[in-house]
Amino acid sequence: MLYVTTSEIAGKKIIQTLGMVRGSTVRAKHIGTDIIANLKQLVGGELYGYSSLMAGAREQAIDRMLEQARNMGADAVVCVRLETSTIARGSSELVAYGTAVRFDDAQISAIS
Repeated sequence: MLYVTTSEIAGKKIIQTLGMVRGSTVRAKHIGTDIIANLKQLVGGELYGYSSLMAGAREQAIDRMLEQARNMGADAVVCVRLETSTIARGSSELVAYGTAVRFDDAQISAIS
C-alpha cells in the first residue's frame, strides 16, 4: 500500500477520507547494547545497536498503521508522520500515523 508524507499524491484524485490510522510499538534497550553504546561513546560514532532497534520499531509501527488502513478499505495513507517518546527508563514508543484515503476506482489499478 502506498503511504506518503504529503497531503496529496501526484496524479491521484482522493475521493474519500476514511479517517486517521495509526500503529505503534514499544521497544526496550538490551543490556548488551547499552554496554557497547557506552564504550562507543568514548570514541564516537554511530550507535548501531540503537539504530537497528529504532529501524525495526519504525517498520513495525508503519506495518501496523498500514494494516489498519487495509482493514478500513483504504487505497493509501497520506500525511504520514512518525513520533517517538520515552515510556520508561530504557524504553521508547514509536508511533506512525496518517490519514487513510480512497482513490477514484479507475486510478486504483495504476498504483498496484
